[in-house]
Amino acid sequence: MTQHDTKDKPWGGRFSEPTDAFVERFTASVAFDKRLYAQDIQGSIAHATMLSRVGVLTQAEFAQIREGLEAIRQDIEAGRFEWSQKLEDVHMNIEARLTDRIGLTGKKLHTGRSRNDQVATDIRLYLRDEAQVITGEIRRLLEGLAMLAEREADTIMPGFTHLQTAQPVTFGHHMLAWAEMLKRDFGRLQDCVARLNIMPLGAAALAGTTYPIDRSITCELLGFSAPAENSLDAVSDRDFAIEFCSFASVLLMHLSRFSEELILWTSAQFGFIDLPDRFCTGSSIMPQKKNPDVPELVRGKSGRVTGHLMSLLMLMKGQPLAYNKDNQEDKEPLFDTVDTVRDCLKAYADMVPAIQVRKEVMREAARRGFSTATDLADYLVARKGIPFRDAHEIVGKAVGLGVRTGRDLADMSLTDLQQFSPLITEDVFEVLTLEGSVKARNHIGGTAPNQVRAAAARLREWLAEHA
Repeated sequence: MTQHDTKDKPWGGRFSEPTDAFVERFTASVAFDKRLYAQDIQGSIAHATMLSRVGVLTQAEFAQIREGLEAIRQDIEAGRFEWSQKLEDVHMNIEARLTDRIGLTGKKLHTGRSRNDQVATDIRLYLRDEAQVITGEIRRLLEGLAMLAEREADTIMPGFTHLQTAQPVTFGHHMLAWAEMLKRDFGRLQDCVARLNIMPLGAAALAGTTYPIDRSITCELLGFSAPAENSLDAVSDRDFAIEFCSFASVLLMHLSRFSEELILWTSAQFGFIDLPDRFCTGSSIMPQKKNPDVPELVRGKSGRVTGHLMSLLMLMKGQPLAYNKDNQEDKEPLFDTVDTVRDCLKAYADMVPAIQVRKEVMREAARRGFSTATDLADYLVARKGIPFRDAHEIVGKAVGLGVRTGRDLADMSLTDLQQFSPLITEDVFEVLTLEGSVKARNHIGGTAPNQVRAAAARLREWLAEHA
């Protein structure tokens, strides 16, 4: 059994035998947590600044530490930094390199803190940074939907329930339904950021520290809204990561539903839209194929993100206070969730404005499916005073005739319709047209073209307010 000496470990003084080589690899996290380097250095500089202001470090020592950390940041970003599994994680790799660079002063950086509060702070800083990028991608997608809604405010398509033709709507109205979902996702992310923006630094291992620290200094330097109130909770809380993955799961569920529609609409059976070639791929054997790979992959990745949420919930459910090594397992699912959400949103923000709509195909599909049947019922109630249940039966019989003869309601003659009710007159054809149907839904939230344009304008105002 291979063993590795513990003399280079920050905790090595307690141990009487070397670490098993497998255990060293099994417990190391540097392979994935090194992506936290920028936040780790940011937090360390803030911590050192605070230590210098309260007199734990001299100004000369602080200047050495800050310059050493900035040099390490440059080395990492230039690809000159060698990460060591033996040093376990991002924190000890950076601290060991700092000590190599500036000598014993580097060992003073860790005064008054622990890796427990250090990593909790790093992850919060990381998520806060990534949330800003993701917020920008949500905004881009919303801007694309607003543009598409305005462009297609008059484009008629069948609206569906149970995937059966229900009533005519406009394509612009349909796009704004997705915008409403994304606005809620935007709000969930902002709520998550508000709760994660609490600073654990200063909690140390679990009980705080005896050094005369001033947490308000590091809190202000790092842009947190407040220091964590309880040291035990500060180092062991991962609610913010779970909440982020919950936001991500709902967002990806929405994009998955959107994907399902795009996949259906691009099929030969629907033919409602085309996606640009740059968002599709072909078949190695069937030359005619144009596969909607981007929507299909986004639909698939939604399950992956939901799985990460379940993973984090199971990770935390059995842990006593305070920090436990289990929490090392929070990073890979969280990092993958961040990457997946960011990439899916980027793909959609790029693709959605480029959707090409087949207006005539959509209109014909709406015309074929008796989508104005409810309009005929409303006509009988509102204009002729017939009770709704009686009107429902009359229209049902008219639809039955249409099914038998292969005609839509708008294609029937007045004589055809009057056999079901003599109260039907020539003005019925005003409501049986697709254009008349959508135009009649003229209220906030309705599918009338002027309402769609107004809703798109309100979306643009919302985006300006949340810039």
